[in-house]
Amino acid sequence: MPFHAKNRLLSAVLATAGTAALGLGTAAPAQAVSDPLNYVALGDSYSAGSGVLPLDPDASLLCARTTRNYPNLLAARTGANFTDVTCGGAQTKHFTAAQYPGAAPQFDALRSDTDLVTLTIGGNDNNTFVSAILACGSLGLLTAGQGSPCKDTYGSTFSDDIADKTYPAIRTALNQIRAKSPKAEIAILGYPWIVPEQSVPGCFLKMPVAKGDVPYLHQMQTDLNAAVEKAAAETGVTFVDMAEASKGHDACRPIGTRWIEPLLFGTNVVPVHPNAAGEAAMADRAAAVLGLGVG
Repeated sequence: MPFHAKNRLLSAVLATAGTAALGLGTAAPAQAVSDPLNYVALGDSYSAGSGVLPLDPDASLLCARTTRNYPNLLAARTGANFTDVTCGGAQTKHFTAAQYPGAAPQFDALRSDTDLVTLTIGGNDNNTFVSAILACGSLGLLTAGQGSPCKDTYGSTFSDDIADKTYPAIRTALNQIRAKSPKAEIAILGYPWIVPEQSVPGCFLKMPVAKGDVPYLHQMQTDLNAAVEKAAAETGVTFVDMAEASKGHDACRPIGTRWIEPLLFGTNVVPVHPNAAGEAAMADRAAAVLGLGVG
């Protein structure tokens, strides 16, 4: 973590703790007072919280951004000067090019005095998530959930795209963020599990993926998260691993346990995305890794 960003993050935690102490009638130490963090949230639908209500009135409707996404929750922990430009469907190219009318290039929000940047990105590059889920779901329906038709049809196509195209795009984007905001702590989150390692009873009704393709999709997501982690390590960026935390909270689980809503019979406006509990879990994990443990 850059020295400047580390001190600003620590000061923000102390300031928030001091505010809480004042509420209990205990004077906060003078050194706990700090300027708020300048926090910019970038990224795709997993950062925008697409599918969770209420919608952010300041965002394009096409972004389907909520005020309950993990960046908003993180900002509330520190009282940060917060700019949220996350947008559903964003790819790495939308960091430098407009995505929709009213959704300018996300890098426009970065400044030289930005202290903290968070993001999720990569899942939409090459339409990886969309193509894999739709392809495997369609083939799963055709085989009534038997076999591994998606793996048999597409083989290593999705993972090859991640290695050959998505990974270098993420690495380039992270280097660009560092160039635009050299003092900032940058944290990129991995994606919570969409499906478990193996098929579980009853999941086909919610996620119509053939039994043999559940581990295939899980491995594809493993490869994507590994690409994100590798790009982070090579650019000096903090990686927030969601793999262990989200185990057992995938879209196959019941309401109240799952963090990702399924393709069918889910509760989100947008399926196969984090629900409110998932966004809160992402906020908790990011806060723990960044040392923003004040709730």
